[in-house]
Amino acid sequence: MPMLQPTSFKHCSFRGRIGIERADITPPVGVYCRNWGAAKHDVADSIHRPLTLTALAIAADSHAAAGNSPVGSDNLAASERPRDSRSPMADGGPLVLVDADLGWWKTPSTFLEFQRRIEQALSLDSTRLIFALTHTHAGPPLMQPDASLPGSQLLQAWMAELIETTIATIRQACQNMFPATLDWHTGHCSLATHRDLPSPEPQRAGGDPARYLCGYNPTGAPDQTLMVGRITDSQGTLRGTLVNYACHPTTLAADNTSISPDYVGAMRETIQQATSAPALFLLGMCGDLAPRFQYVGDPSVADRHGRQLGCAALATLYDMEPANTSLDYCGVLESGAPLALWQHRPREVSTQLQAVRQSVSLALKAWPTADELDKQRLACPDRALEERLRRRRDIRRGIGDGQCYAIAIHAWRIGDAILVGSCCEAYSWLQQELRRRFADRSLICMNLINGSIGYLPPDPLYDSDVYPVWQTPFERGCLESTLESMTGAIQDVLQA
Repeated sequence: MPMLQPTSFKHCSFRGRIGIERADITPPVGVYCRNWGAAKHDVADSIHRPLTLTALAIAADSHAAAGNSPVGSDNLAASERPRDSRSPMADGGPLVLVDADLGWWKTPSTFLEFQRRIEQALSLDSTRLIFALTHTHAGPPLMQPDASLPGSQLLQAWMAELIETTIATIRQACQNMFPATLDWHTGHCSLATHRDLPSPEPQRAGGDPARYLCGYNPTGAPDQTLMVGRITDSQGTLRGTLVNYACHPTTLAADNTSISPDYVGAMRETIQQATSAPALFLLGMCGDLAPRFQYVGDPSVADRHGRQLGCAALATLYDMEPANTSLDYCGVLESGAPLALWQHRPREVSTQLQAVRQSVSLALKAWPTADELDKQRLACPDRALEERLRRRRDIRRGIGDGQCYAIAIHAWRIGDAILVGSCCEAYSWLQQELRRRFADRSLICMNLINGSIGYLPPDPLYDSDVYPVWQTPFERGCLESTLESMTGAIQDVLQA
């Protein structure tokens, strides 16, 4: 009798050892917290919800016995490793994924120093570390000291604490691993909408292309794919949930003066109240996606968005088969109708764990130098435009004055599933195309991991006056080049 499987269900699972640890990283009231050019405030005056940092450690059974070194014995300094490297788990410790309620890094060097401190303290190589931002726009920016900004001293003290908290949380997650199964399932949530809106205003003089606004486009076709991961222990108890979804956390904007994780906070709370287990958020490739109602100062709107995503994640979670089983056809029961019988039966679960880190060189635009941009900033009387120039100056300082800049591509194989991402803000076309190319796998596609620099818009959009195109330092073709690099990294990690 053939062993049929439901055609809509992919068994993308991993069996090994997993540790989860969470810490509060909420900054103090009064910290520098200006993320919007239109904002009239510079510092936060209240806390909507706490910001959290969660460390997830994943290891093969043979390398995660209780009492082992938290992150393996690989003491090679990050600067001494090849830029493109494969790190089989037989050669090191666990994979470490950090989910942090943080916005973005002002410069690449700021993250690289942060990363160096973590790796040095934990003897952890960069192939096995992913530090992921939830991309809240209602938290302190991650930046170097700037005494000219109010609340800067509080910001720097908080960032110093952030490093120590990250190290301690990772160490605890690695020390407290338990036998576990991680299963993935695909769902749907309508929170994300397309956000490149052709301006309803008349075309500007001079024959320029129509201006695009950054906001809800009701005619768009957004990718609303939701990936949910379920962590269960050897007794079948749910120990954690992972939510991978592509939607900008931009509910709260210029009028908001509170520290907040945006919708991610209420999403976690909704799931955790139902499951009594921590929920992690992994930001998808959302360069062109955001809630339809956003840019408000009312935190209750962010909470409503979070509950919407949390309930969608719970629906996906409850649609999953029991851990370590498959739903198999087992015969016919003759009744008033011939009834097809399906039963849950034990199945083998993959123990594969591999990590690949590669790089792709992206062409840069011919921007002015950082010094020239700073002169323009100092001469600018408009507060919002001055903030744009400050950010462009910081990006230019970070990438240098060359013609190309190399970004890292990370691909992890976790059983039958693949996690892939970069430090940029890729458009959702990238995750859609990757999932088309690897249709037999569950792909967890991520933006803003291990740094942050700029957008990756599709080539045709470079003929339009749209924010992600003029914000990014990368030339046209950057998204398409990243697609090919990620495809190669996934193929490599599957063959490792």
